[in-house]
Amino acid sequence: MKIHAKALLFDNDGTLISSMESVYRCWRRLAQEYGITVEEFERVELHGRPAAEIIADMLPAERVAEAVARIEELEVSDVAGGVVLLPGTRELLASLPPERWAVVTSAGRRLAEARLAEVGIDAAMLIAADDITRGKPDPEPFLLAAAKLGVDPARCVVFEDAPAGLTAGRAAGMTTVALATTHTAGELFADVVVKDLSDVSAQSTEGGVEIVVEG
Repeated sequence: MKIHAKALLFDNDGTLISSMESVYRCWRRLAQEYGITVEEFERVELHGRPAAEIIADMLPAERVAEAVARIEELEVSDVAGGVVLLPGTRELLASLPPERWAVVTSAGRRLAEARLAEVGIDAAMLIAADDITRGKPDPEPFLLAAAKLGVDPARCVVFEDAPAGLTAGRAAGMTTVALATTHTAGELFADVVVKDLSDVSAQSTEGGVEIVVEG
């Protein structure tokens, strides 16, 4: 399958990289520190959502800001050795002009930059939780990325592993490619579903990118 696009928008954790062991380690520690029971913690969806929204599901509003600062501290301190590249990431990004792609993550900028630096990814454009008022599944993060890249949202392709991110991409009017890295293919609603980025290749064309998807 071939897709012609002006820009590619990548989620980070679960799409380009994996830091899931670190994520769960840090969030379990936060839950313990704040007296959140195992049952309460397990009911909350962590993946693909901003920390402030996750914490708001577990704690009173007046405690959210301090807990957001604490989870960022825990996760940033756990980055070293806790992040790995997922298959196909380096090869795909190396084939793209820097002005044709962006990372769009639910993590805060400090954490996102630390994770990308850990695996040697240099993104010219990064949209993080600090940049938006409404996180995924709202389309705002992807629409902001398209605007900053100067690209019509309809000409963007979103790469996501989380249902919340895919919902955001669809709501933004973008083509969606789902990666079955953290969820089963049956849980992912997208235009195309692949196992990971090793199923995707790309080459520059005049004014855009031609994407070839296997799967």
